[in-house]
Amino acid sequence: MKDIDDMTRVYLSNMQLPKENRRNVIGFLILLLDFLGLLPLLSIPFSSSFFWATLAPAVFIHVWGILYIVAPYKFEHSYYLYIGIFGIVNTYVFFLVIQKLLYLHIGVDSSRFFYIGLVLMVFLLVFIQVFHVKMLYSGTYVKIQNGKSPLTISSIVAFSTFGYVAAQFLMSYMLTDSAFMILLMMVYSVVSIVTAYLSTFIHRYIYIQRNKEKVLKMYPDFGKLKDSRKFG
Repeated sequence: MKDIDDMTRVYLSNMQLPKENRRNVIGFLILLLDFLGLLPLLSIPFSSSFFWATLAPAVFIHVWGILYIVAPYKFEHSYYLYIGIFGIVNTYVFFLVIQKLLYLHIGVDSSRFFYIGLVLMVFLLVFIQVFHVKMLYSGTYVKIQNGKSPLTISSIVAFSTFGYVAAQFLMSYMLTDSAFMILLMMVYSVVSIVTAYLSTFIHRYIYIQRNKEKVLKMYPDFGKLKDSRKFG
């Protein structure tokens, strides 16, 4: 694979097998979306507004996810697009959970905090995408992989998204003196960074689409049905 550039080699070095993709989909849906996202939105105190705001994207991402549970080999390529969209949907659901904490648990009655939260969420998603692409094409990921950088990807992401968590903390601190509610909102803010980072898989999907020859040199079985593969 000497003819594969370092950026592609590093960027696609951790691609998993379809059977592992299936486990990811099941785990992400059950733990991140259903347990941490939908369950709090459906719990008491129940709000039909939050329910209807969540219903369409939640049903869509569950139905789409069936493809990668039933036929992960056949849909190996589009899996990366799915995870990227899943990241956006899950970040949106966590945004609604935070809003429910604000309006139904804390008792906020001003709509401006909803719009502030919405702007913060959009900013987080856009920033993560721009940051990821810049780090990739600037060669930073290659330097990290080769041990030429003292930083790690997790530390860079944590530092760069500190502003989002800080903004959520300040907003919650201004609105309540409940340490439990502040802590809960901080937890959802941090987990939102994780799901927002999953949205970078959209770029990975596009990158794979544009570099199929390189992908097949690294992973000759990529996109093949299970019976046609040599290495599972």
